[in-house]
Amino acid sequence: MSTDGATERAARLKGWALEAGFDRAGVARLEPSDHGEVFRRWLERGDQASMQWLERRVETRLDPRRLLEGARSALCVALHYSPLRGEKEPAGDLWPRVARYARGDDYHEVMVRRLRALGERIERSYPGCATRTYVDTGPILERELAQRAGLGRIGKNTNLLHRQGSWFLLGELLLTLELEPDQPIGDLCGSCTLCLEACPTGALPEPYRLDSRRCISYWTIEHRGALPPEAREGNGDWVFGCDVCQEVCPWNRKPGRHGVLDYDHPELGLPTGRGELDLAALMSLERDDYVERFRGSPMKRARREGLRRNALVAAGNRREPSHLSALVAALDDDDAVIRGHAAWALGRSAAPESCAALASALRRESDAAVRSELLAALRCAREGIPRRAGSAPA
Repeated sequence: MSTDGATERAARLKGWALEAGFDRAGVARLEPSDHGEVFRRWLERGDQASMQWLERRVETRLDPRRLLEGARSALCVALHYSPLRGEKEPAGDLWPRVARYARGDDYHEVMVRRLRALGERIERSYPGCATRTYVDTGPILERELAQRAGLGRIGKNTNLLHRQGSWFLLGELLLTLELEPDQPIGDLCGSCTLCLEACPTGALPEPYRLDSRRCISYWTIEHRGALPPEAREGNGDWVFGCDVCQEVCPWNRKPGRHGVLDYDHPELGLPTGRGELDLAALMSLERDDYVERFRGSPMKRARREGLRRNALVAAGNRREPSHLSALVAALDDDDAVIRGHAAWALGRSAAPESCAALASALRRESDAAVRSELLAALRCAREGIPRRAGSAPA
């Protein structure tokens, strides 16, 4: 058993975290949150939308010591998912509008495997030490812990920022071991408000506050069933998640400015079989093909129905003739939500064939909600919707 002190232990464990495949590591002392009242006000306003799990176990979420008996420290890690070594930005009408973190393997599985192996190494080296692993799961405020551990600073877009950019994922090992904590870094936003100004839907109504009810990521990932009309318009052609507030962040514009050119994590890159999909193919994706192509993908969070729904909305906002045949075919889908969103998208195309397809679908449709969508879409298609410049709303 090692007899080193808290400082030496912290240095050793952070080194082991890098050996386990993480890009950065830091230590935070476990203690109650400094932002308890802010979090409670966020919930009281309803900014969590329908994500009711955020309302459960609030006291545990605000004091991570409750998650592991005797816990004293958190070893926090960061794994960068962009830019990846040798990877070019994807082309086409689908993958540029999928959040970068979701293009490759499920980061939960990638990071949990590494953290558990790291935890086993620590427990072998420090008998009596207990560990517990978290990666975007459980009642834990990850960004606050990571900020305490010096891995970054929470920015005005509510993401954790670092001088090497904000394209990174977080994980934690809670430990019953006493470790010397790292020092938090200073503010990285200054007077910059680019993220607030660039958000297409106003989901960042003020610095350091995210209103999930307006957030494209919420609607394309977490929401189940039909999207309300305002969300369809606001989502533009994003299919899964949204990267706008990170894309405009100055810290992400030149990731090599601090000596980091790219990261060697090929498992987080877009695999060929999945990368072959475009919007039209996703709209009509059969279940077996979905299971095969999205095996091990974080995009399964939205489920097949959600991904197809999002693809229909994206096509409706792009209004490109190449999508018409896929949209018309979706009017005969078994899923009423898919039929309704296909109708909405066709109504925005203002193409002559759209009116004929919608009228035909209306004659055979029995679902009241879909009939309502078809009638509204027919009115839009007949009246015509001015085409905007560019492929989709910015």
